[in-house]
Amino acid sequence: MADYKAVVIGGGPAGLAAALAAADKGAGTLIIERENRLGGILKQCIHDGFGVIRFGEKLSGCEYAQRFIDKVKAHPGIEVRLLTFVIDIKKSDIFTITATSSRGIETITAENLIFANGCRERTARQVNIHGTRPAGVMTAGVAQNYVNLQGVLPGKRCVILGSGDIGLIMARRLTLEGARVLGVYEAKSTPSGLTRNIVQCLHDFDIPLHLSKTVKRVFGHGRLEAVEVCSVNDKMEYIDGTEEIIPCDTLIVSVGLIPENELAESLNIPLDPRTRGPFVDQNMMTLEDGVYSVGNCLHVHDLVDYVSETAETAGRAAAGSKAPRELLDIEQEGFLYLVPQKLDLDSLAPETVFYFRTAMPREAATLDVTVDGEVVFSKKYQNLKPPEMERVEVPLSPKKGQTVKFFLSGREVK
Repeated sequence: MADYKAVVIGGGPAGLAAALAAADKGAGTLIIERENRLGGILKQCIHDGFGVIRFGEKLSGCEYAQRFIDKVKAHPGIEVRLLTFVIDIKKSDIFTITATSSRGIETITAENLIFANGCRERTARQVNIHGTRPAGVMTAGVAQNYVNLQGVLPGKRCVILGSGDIGLIMARRLTLEGARVLGVYEAKSTPSGLTRNIVQCLHDFDIPLHLSKTVKRVFGHGRLEAVEVCSVNDKMEYIDGTEEIIPCDTLIVSVGLIPENELAESLNIPLDPRTRGPFVDQNMMTLEDGVYSVGNCLHVHDLVDYVSETAETAGRAAAGSKAPRELLDIEQEGFLYLVPQKLDLDSLAPETVFYFRTAMPREAATLDVTVDGEVVFSKKYQNLKPPEMERVEVPLSPKKGQTVKFFLSGREVK
């Protein structure tokens, strides 16, 4: 017999919501968190905008997380182990987890696993920035930690590479704290962040956004002294003659997030190359029975409200009894990605929630869902953008052997 019905790895917003959902269904649940506090990345998100969908009010990330933390601490069916790091997982009839902490090396067994590991930021070295390695080059999340948690201003003259949401939010935050943000440089021809963050964080503070431009090289010994920026073409190749030197003391990199799935890979769980997270069915169960993936290790979300939603779906499923699955692949066209990618025909609900991003900007777009070529659901969108994730509820009840296809069409916006 296993020690726990469900073990949740990760104590951020996804892990908290998953644990509560599982425990509310009567499952003995353990949260394993490697840091000394629950809350994940939300601990350092002091800006508002969280919880609008779920709670109907604007909360800071800290406030949003605290609502779940309070419930977890008060729940008799949830145990929490902080400063505990999972180093190995093996599967037989149950899952055997090896973890290390100040208590030493421990072995924990579970009937179900819920991965809520979150994601990590790409670094400057991962985007081929050349030059020396001075102090003052950091990711947006590190800068956010310095300012919001440690009360330290990382620099006075800042350049931001990448228009991801964290970078945009830090452009505003640094400006409010007295630093000068010289510009945000984005290699792509369109911004990577949400439109609302472009407006609220850049336009409202007169911070310039330079598209189709990137940082090529950094200069400085000891401390960053300048960066070299240049234009790039559609193939991300440098355009000779467009180089410009920008004197600065800080370069903040916001060039994308990578889901943390090393533990999933150790169990040979197949990953979707589009999301870099596992393939899942509508219950967020991976292709390995009893293993669920939620939050940003499944796919990078825009809104924490939807992180909590996927986690609760998995938590409720993990608390139930195991049953054989009949999986059906979902065909897709026109999407950057679509989640879930599979349907379990033995546990279909009246409506299934899907999350997707369009492969390219579209106007007057239409989502059509077909079963064996017959349209069973259709929805129109005024415009769709790759940086903005969409959520849709689709009534689906296909049978074994039928073909389900999601097709996204519309006028492409150059």
